[in-house]
Amino acid sequence: MKKIYLLIALLLPVAAFAQNADSVWFVNNYVKKEVQIPMRDGAKLFTSVYAPKEASEKHPILITRTPYSCAPYGDKYRAYWHSFMMQYCREGYIMVTQDIRGRWMSEGRFEVVRPFNPNKKTKKDIDEASDTYDTIDWLVKNTPNNNGKVGVTGISFPGFYATMAALSGHPALKAVSPQAPVTDRFFGDDDHHNGVLFIEDAFDFHVGYGFSQPRPKPTTENAPAYDFPDKDKYSFYLKTGALPNFTKIAGDSLEFWNNMMKHPNFDDWWKARDARTGIKNVKPAMLVVGGLFDAEDNYGAWNTYQALVKQSPATTSKLVVGPWYHGQWASGNGTHLGNINFGSNTAEWYTQNIEVPFFNYYLKGKGSIDGISKATVFFSGENQWRKFKEWPVTDAIPTPVYLRQGGGLSFQAIQTFAPSFDNYVSDPAKPVPYADGVLTYRTREYMTDDQRFAAQRPDVLVYTMDVLDKDVTIGGPVVADLLVKITGTDADFVVKLIDVYPDDAGMNPDTKYLMGGYQMLVRGDIMRGRYRNSFSKPEAFVPGQTAQVKFTMPDVAHTFKKGHRIMIQVQSSWFPLADRNPQQFVDIYQAKDSDFKKETISIYHEQSKVILPVLK
Repeated sequence: MKKIYLLIALLLPVAAFAQNADSVWFVNNYVKKEVQIPMRDGAKLFTSVYAPKEASEKHPILITRTPYSCAPYGDKYRAYWHSFMMQYCREGYIMVTQDIRGRWMSEGRFEVVRPFNPNKKTKKDIDEASDTYDTIDWLVKNTPNNNGKVGVTGISFPGFYATMAALSGHPALKAVSPQAPVTDRFFGDDDHHNGVLFIEDAFDFHVGYGFSQPRPKPTTENAPAYDFPDKDKYSFYLKTGALPNFTKIAGDSLEFWNNMMKHPNFDDWWKARDARTGIKNVKPAMLVVGGLFDAEDNYGAWNTYQALVKQSPATTSKLVVGPWYHGQWASGNGTHLGNINFGSNTAEWYTQNIEVPFFNYYLKGKGSIDGISKATVFFSGENQWRKFKEWPVTDAIPTPVYLRQGGGLSFQAIQTFAPSFDNYVSDPAKPVPYADGVLTYRTREYMTDDQRFAAQRPDVLVYTMDVLDKDVTIGGPVVADLLVKITGTDADFVVKLIDVYPDDAGMNPDTKYLMGGYQMLVRGDIMRGRYRNSFSKPEAFVPGQTAQVKFTMPDVAHTFKKGHRIMIQVQSSWFPLADRNPQQFVDIYQAKDSDFKKETISIYHEQSKVILPVLK
């Protein structure tokens, strides 16, 4: 027994020792320098430069521009050894992190999603692209032993700044990787989905985290966070009520929040903040990365890549999407999400086979990218990477599955002499939760969570297919197409595509969760009914009259295995993920608590369907 304890004692420090060895190596082989880089309009951006001491060769520069701080400031070193970024350090990259304009130690005025300006005429005409150009220009001219080749990478908001970097036009910029990039905060990023305010993400981020707080001067201190009086988020968001009550908490100083409240519909203000508008004639090679189960931004990677393909066809563009939560590919562990296992460490595979070789090839002239396809996508269910010459896959077959009377679901349509439908009562006072249990934060695991808790509610319709006698693989966008009737003048529609596990699936050995009958969320999204015909010109429903509600959900890559079943769930709230619809045709951003009303919603069978992109 003593030998076993001794062995454990000897093994426990191994990982820590390896990390410590990396940290010692980094500190001994890199030198840190903090600089203020001047922009064309006179503002100075605080930048940390970590350069190899080794001077026998010239080194590429890898930049991340961030609103989240390039800390630590002063003589402490950024802990690159905690992540796969250490691989770049071992390769001798000059590692650069910059506080973007108006954040932390940088001067200037911060703007959430500063619009791209394609017509800059004076030094006062700045945007994130011009700030990147000026940063690259200064670094190439003032950093010893650089090889004149620059790359930019970033995840989430830094992914947005990476997209903007690609639009800078600097000749030294050779490779860019926008990862889960903020792209369009009206249609699909974490503020909105199809015009529906994702209230928990938006309020928690802009107000709770203090992201949008103004910073009149450079500082190393974070903005004060909002202290939620009720830690049960479902309870807090329900009790706070209508959106104007949240705006009172936000206060007058949060410019972006208040602008969102003034622009409920898709208009020029939102169009200017679409990062895709400037994606034209992009010069650097592009590696766009995203997660199948990214709760913060399941929209940006798919749609940034599509914009590159359509608007900048001569650009070398690559897409990689793995089975990941937000940024999981950089965590070093891509083995699972919640109760769903992926069969291998997908994050490690990605960094070693895709990202590091990509930058090494373009910035160091090392290796090859012949093995990196146009699109490399992981398919959950079968737990396999697949490589494609294009995405979406052109030979995917749009295949409807029809909602049937009695809760059935079928690939076959049937003719009915009399229309039939299911009813449910949608009550804003008792909205359907997006996840089970009492939660103090928005989970990332909800993207693959068991939906049995929702299936038990009377305001959630459930349609289930018979057991599959063969695998069904889908890859691409999913389209929900509903024929509805409501008793009010507005409603939201949540459609969820679910993989139902066999009853004898057993237990997950890691989480000890019963997987028999597990209802895995494969994709879910929400549509605000008033936008069914136009996101710019909302229309009220006519009570008692049928209407079509059709919308496209983010892409999927999943195999429903033989012995599983396909399920569709339909509901009209998803709380507090999405804000509540008063179910009256009023300005929701200015609504009163008294505006929220119950209504009865009817979903018609056979005419209602979900169209799946089935691969041959």
